[in-house]
Amino acid sequence: MLTDPAYAEAIERSLELAGERAGDLTPIVYARLFARQPPMQALFWRDKDDSIKGEMLMRAFEAILDFIRARQFADHMIQTEVVTHAGYDVPPDVFATFFGIIAEVVEEVCGSGWSPLMAQAWRITLAELDCYVAHPERITA
Repeated sequence: MLTDPAYAEAIERSLELAGERAGDLTPIVYARLFARQPPMQALFWRDKDDSIKGEMLMRAFEAILDFIRARQFADHMIQTEVVTHAGYDVPPDVFATFFGIIAEVVEEVCGSGWSPLMAQAWRITLAELDCYVAHPERITA
């Protein structure tokens, strides 16, 4: 199911606004992730300059943007990454935590620019993303 165009536009606008207001969200997103999922911080022991974290966040943004529009790759990518990351001892619920944290940080950074439509669009998208995270064995065609 493709996202309602108004929801897709609301999410896109929230990401643009967050970028305009805060620039690189990597430090904020990962600080919050590590606060909620402390064991995950140890997995980034090689990432001294945050480049790995930055790339992973960029890929998450790309996946979200594809997921709310054409879904050319995002649904399969998310399901595949859940399985792949299990090999790194990353439990599937961390993915749900990660997407939720992205939404929280975007909302926080948008401040007064955050709208009820953005909130609703993110809530619906996160719920749908969670289905792909929770059931990576159901790769759809």
